[in-house]
Amino acid sequence: MTPFGEKVRQLRQERGILMKKMAADLGVSSAYLSALEHGHRGRPAAGFVRQICDYFGLIWDEAEKIKRLARLSHPRVTVDTAGLSPQATELANMLAENIGELDVDTLQWIIDEIKSRKTTPKGPTH
Repeated sequence: MTPFGEKVRQLRQERGILMKKMAADLGVSSAYLSALEHGHRGRPAAGFVRQICDYFGLIWDEAEKIKRLARLSHPRVTVDTAGLSPQATELANMLAENIGELDVDTLQWIIDEIKSRKTTPKGPTH
């Protein structure tokens, strides 16, 4: 399951909407919506993400969050480490080999570490 698929499923279930009804309302097949929720389809198109935001009445921060989740939800990722450090290549390969064995807490820790490093100012500290 992708972060986007998980969020769509959560929104649908919170509102008591059956997948078949939502699919019909959005003009897609139940099979497509199911595959999207379960991460068996690629990243959804921006127009479809907007449709989902409209469908659930998501605005402002909620809409931005689901758009961000959609961008982060491609189930097959290629990591190009050409020109990067040996450690970057090692990390990419270790993740590729081991990601299926990592528990949710460890995955969340890795995500949080990367996010915290992105928000930390770079440069010398005096």
